[in-house]
Amino acid sequence: MQLIIAAVGHKMPAWIETGMQEYLKRMPAECRILLKEIKPVERSGSKTAETVMALERAKIEAVIPKNARIIALDEHGKDLSSVALSKHLLEWQQDGRDVIFVIGGADGLDAQFKAQADALIRISSLTLPHGMVRVLLAEQLYRAWSITQNHPYHRV
Repeated sequence: MQLIIAAVGHKMPAWIETGMQEYLKRMPAECRILLKEIKPVERSGSKTAETVMALERAKIEAVIPKNARIIALDEHGKDLSSVALSKHLLEWQQDGRDVIFVIGGADGLDAQFKAQADALIRISSLTLPHGMVRVLLAEQLYRAWSITQNHPYHRV
């Protein structure tokens, strides 16, 4: 099983890259995280937010592995604790399918894409920069793994 973070956006600041690399290297080989950056569609001229999200949806769908479990990040998604995420991680590992977490662009994710996702979760009720969401998600995936291993990283 592979955990994939598909994020619309590229050319992140150095501190985002450093944070991502830290958590990517901490994950064990059997539960590694792969980052797939998707170039955003510029909202210019006659392109509406809906048009941009639909165009980005096509780019997102192109990077989703066959039979992958799709988890869309959305402000209206389910709020999970770290322990709840670790329980999902155990289930996903037993299932064996790749799990892809999708972070939309500046306008969010296409409604049709969200409707077809296996689950919607949210990282925070706060509005966060997209790059920071990547780092927070990677950290929470590492934390979830550490909980499943009784690793001291997660302390209650």
